[in-house]
Amino acid sequence: MGGDNGPAVTLPAALSFLEHHLDAEVLLVGQQEVLEVELSSLRPPPSARLRIVHASEVVLMDDPIEVALRKKKDSSMRVGATLVKDGAADGFVSAGNTGALMAVSRYVLKTLPGIDRPAIATAIPNEKGGGTTVLDLGANADCEALHLLQFGQMASMMASAIEGNPNPSVGLLNIGEEAIKGNEVVKQAGELLRNSSLNFHGNVEGNDIFTGTADIVVCDGFVGNVTLKSTEGLAKMIAGMIHEEFSRSIFTKLLALLALPVLNRFRHRMDHRRYNGAVLLGLRGLVVKSHGSADAHAFEWALKRAFDAARNKMVARIAAAFEQHGQINGGAQPEAAEPAVSGEPRAASA
Repeated sequence: MGGDNGPAVTLPAALSFLEHHLDAEVLLVGQQEVLEVELSSLRPPPSARLRIVHASEVVLMDDPIEVALRKKKDSSMRVGATLVKDGAADGFVSAGNTGALMAVSRYVLKTLPGIDRPAIATAIPNEKGGGTTVLDLGANADCEALHLLQFGQMASMMASAIEGNPNPSVGLLNIGEEAIKGNEVVKQAGELLRNSSLNFHGNVEGNDIFTGTADIVVCDGFVGNVTLKSTEGLAKMIAGMIHEEFSRSIFTKLLALLALPVLNRFRHRMDHRRYNGAVLLGLRGLVVKSHGSADAHAFEWALKRAFDAARNKMVARIAAAFEQHGQINGGAQPEAAEPAVSGEPRAASA
């Protein structure tokens, strides 16, 4: 129900996702009458693998966190997170209010033992042909040095468990490579990272995200979100400028036809929608945040990421890694134990 476009985007994305994933199920969480009307205008859905779970309320994009937590207890966001907690769904995908999603998910699912704050992590494409995992991307605008250390530890465990990278390099986003640069929080975080067991590369700058200097780049949510939105805006601007230049005259249009294979490959590599879907890392259940302005193609990618994470038992494997290596340095005390999401993918709620 959330995001800038709501069911007009999420429903076509869910139907397309089911067409390409025959072993998946989707639970559509939201106001049943609204969803039924929207579905009736689309091609007949695969009803055996798609079901509506009614939620009477919707968390709006500008709702304060307090409203989402205390007043809208039957929101689609709250119901979706509860489905994961109860084991009725293996993952929850939302394009809604980021702050509310983090707060509701943390309240319902709780955090893994030793984690003070969950973080939003996703991959940004780099020139090596892969992706640089960046976190936090907006969940924590203000962070302490210990939180940045924990982000690096969580992302390292995720890379080890899911990507098969046993020793990923971790960089700390800063205004320079020198250890003396940055504000006090960044300097303290650098010291903690250097003294940790992580494969700490050192300070990295913004351009290092795209060169792939480090496998993981850690920053606070304010900087991370600005970085992400700037990256998306730059990609759109470059694509628009290329289209404009090739559309100037008949001659340039003919050149565009000749260059079409190259342009298509370039557009594919620059398409940020393929990287939509950020994991809320550190929770005891799988939650994926889609960009609020995502179109159907981008939201489908978020569903794919949730499906892949569930199929690879991401949460259970990270929890096992935490248990094997012990509580992370200086973390919070463990909360009341709840079962992590595990087993084969049953359903993803959206």
